[in-house]
Amino acid sequence: MVFSSIPFLLYFLPFLLIIYYIAPKKYKNLVMLLASLIFFAWGEIRYLFVMMFLTGVDYICGKNIDKNLGNKKKMRMFMLIDIGLNLTSLIFFKYTDFIIGNINMLFGIDIPLTGIPLPLGVSFNAFQSMSYIIDVYKRRTTSEKSYYNYVTYTTLFPQVIAGPIVRYITVEEEISDRNLNLTDLSMGMRRFLQGLGKKVLIANNIGYLWTLVQTGEAGEMSVLLYWLGILAFTFQLYFDFSGYSDMAIGLSQMFGLYIDENFNFPYISTSITEFWRRWHMTLGSWFRDYVYIPLGGNKRGTLIQIRNILIVWALTGLWHGPSWNFVIWGLFFAAILVLEKFVLFKFWEKVFRPIRHLYTMFLVVISWVIFSFEDLGELGNYLAGMFGFLDVPAFNGQSLHYLVSYAMIFVIAIVLSTPILKNILVKLESSDKRVAYYGATAFYIAIFLGSLVYLISSTYNPFLYFKF
Repeated sequence: MVFSSIPFLLYFLPFLLIIYYIAPKKYKNLVMLLASLIFFAWGEIRYLFVMMFLTGVDYICGKNIDKNLGNKKKMRMFMLIDIGLNLTSLIFFKYTDFIIGNINMLFGIDIPLTGIPLPLGVSFNAFQSMSYIIDVYKRRTTSEKSYYNYVTYTTLFPQVIAGPIVRYITVEEEISDRNLNLTDLSMGMRRFLQGLGKKVLIANNIGYLWTLVQTGEAGEMSVLLYWLGILAFTFQLYFDFSGYSDMAIGLSQMFGLYIDENFNFPYISTSITEFWRRWHMTLGSWFRDYVYIPLGGNKRGTLIQIRNILIVWALTGLWHGPSWNFVIWGLFFAAILVLEKFVLFKFWEKVFRPIRHLYTMFLVVISWVIFSFEDLGELGNYLAGMFGFLDVPAFNGQSLHYLVSYAMIFVIAIVLSTPILKNILVKLESSDKRVAYYGATAFYIAIFLGSLVYLISSTYNPFLYFKF
């Protein structure tokens, strides 16, 4: 089933907050846990028991690692059992048909595909569970003593669909003992509404142009229209995904939890290296800490470092989806990162900053073409259209119509993908707090009402990263 969490959150959230804030402190985790279980059941109830089983395994293995301190063999055994079960679950649900399809292609056979639907948040939950057990094994933390608290952590509904990836060590203290105040409630609501506006008012609207182009419903194609389409997707993906992250961070803050940032204006980057320090930051840091560094990182010579980069980025690509285009997408970035590290960065700071930015955004846009098409034939065809290798005009009346029609939303998307508005608001608040307060209040009310009107008229609002 297609799961859209926005209506659920808007209908459910006011009642949940009231219950949560009036509940005694010792029952607040229970309220959070019940809300998360309802959220999972709303999405796909049949997998709720799978999630609870894996959570139980995490808890038991963590406790047994603590019980066997000094016995490295047993500690490693329990860590590997937990990682093995979480990886098996991830591979079974997400990659079974991908594996079968490749076997069929290689050996010319016809094993039926399973058609197993993807459980809610399977990729994010698996990575969170593995980070927990590895951190317990590495003694970065101790195992959670309360199963009740641990389940509250693993089922946190604010970030279950599309992250950020929340490590146990980030919220360890707040899971067991958190303080609530009106400032956090207010700031959390603001952050939630920022994300809601990004998703509903920008991503959904600009994404409609990409849908028309991708499905062939935009009319006669031209080079300009190919570029307009992928630029629309470039902004749709950013505002959709960062919008969800903002909503998750805001929701968590309303409940007294502080989770990591996931985006830091990635489209202002001047290198691909910088871009990946700003885009999906919790995923990047996860692969760095739990794959790249354990493989040796950059401590064992150039060839090993290049090997490690290739492994990490092939896995990063595959994490995004069971298709070869995602592997190509990951290796595309790996090749650029190697080139930057060992060649370009020797003189990069001397290059005019706007040129570095254009270079970065050009490669990012090309990467989103690779990301978008699972069919490699369609992928090649789209790239050919962008660079004039198909029998299409440079532009036509159709493409100019879309350029004019979407000019305003493109301008808004460009401005909001930079810190310009944020800096203006900070300066306004420092100069006149009263004006800033009333201005911000009107701004957030407008976002809420505009989003509400859009949601009433639209029935399809899934997050793009849900399928990953």
